[in-house]
Amino acid sequence: MDKKTLLNTREVARFLDINEKVVYNLIAKKGLPATKVTGKWLFPRHLVERWLENQTINYPKVASALPPYHGLLIIIGSNDILLDRTISLFNRLYPEHAAVFGNVGSQGGLKALGRGLCHIASSHLLQEDEEEYNFDFVLEELKGELPAVVNFCKREQGLLVAKGNPKGIQGVSDLGQSGIKMANRPLGTGTRLLFDHELRKAGIKGAQIEGYEREFRSHLDIGLEVLPEQADVGPAIRPVATLLGLDFISLRWERYDLLISKDRFFEEGVQLFLGMLHEAPFRQLAQGLEGYDLSLCGKMVFPQQSNVNTEKLHDEI
Repeated sequence: MDKKTLLNTREVARFLDINEKVVYNLIAKKGLPATKVTGKWLFPRHLVERWLENQTINYPKVASALPPYHGLLIIIGSNDILLDRTISLFNRLYPEHAAVFGNVGSQGGLKALGRGLCHIASSHLLQEDEEEYNFDFVLEELKGELPAVVNFCKREQGLLVAKGNPKGIQGVSDLGQSGIKMANRPLGTGTRLLFDHELRKAGIKGAQIEGYEREFRSHLDIGLEVLPEQADVGPAIRPVATLLGLDFISLRWERYDLLISKDRFFEEGVQLFLGMLHEAPFRQLAQGLEGYDLSLCGKMVFPQQSNVNTEKLHDEI
């Protein structure tokens, strides 16, 4: 290692603007990176800089990671068949705009929203109380600042199995049996969070299930594993079963939301997208797909106001 990259005790004290005696305390109690060579403490400068960054508790908020809206609407987060169709509809109806989607899972969407990388995050993270969605995760990721939350749909989560359910799977509690192979969703997705939650309730460890570590990026990918019986079961939404002719074991209905930073809410592309949720062409997209409930679609979840849609958010902010 180049000698210039190493600091001695006096130099690191000067770098941190502290007394030399404090340096030894930081090594013992705060994990200040250091190595002892020939009886002397030496500090790799790049590790000291990284350690100092990790000690930071108040990060400055990014003023504007995204440029002012200029026609590109960025949606990042949880995968959904109806959302994919809606983005395609938006691009057909508004050719002067373009909507794009990043499939990184619900938690990835919240991280992107917190970093200012998207206009809308899609998420369906079930809280520990099994009643609410997203808020606890948002508060943690966005450091207590809640965005606007608009419902996109309610949808039915469960387990996909082959037509006729040849393995006779009745629920999550059956997945601990030998001879059952599964396909799974990645960590960070709301579907994986729900599935792992149900496994814990059933007293089953993922390691007991063959294929638990095999992860697939979308609900449809899970279905395409179950359809040719490369997997016996996989967690996904009911619409996939409808599309592929599979059987479905229901776990619960969930709320699937769109989260928008309040400083982005009234940008043109966001308003066009949310307004579209109240129109007939969008509603027709869900026809023929079991497992969707649009009764709450387009309505505010937060700020919450009974029977108020997105057009009235301005009065709430």
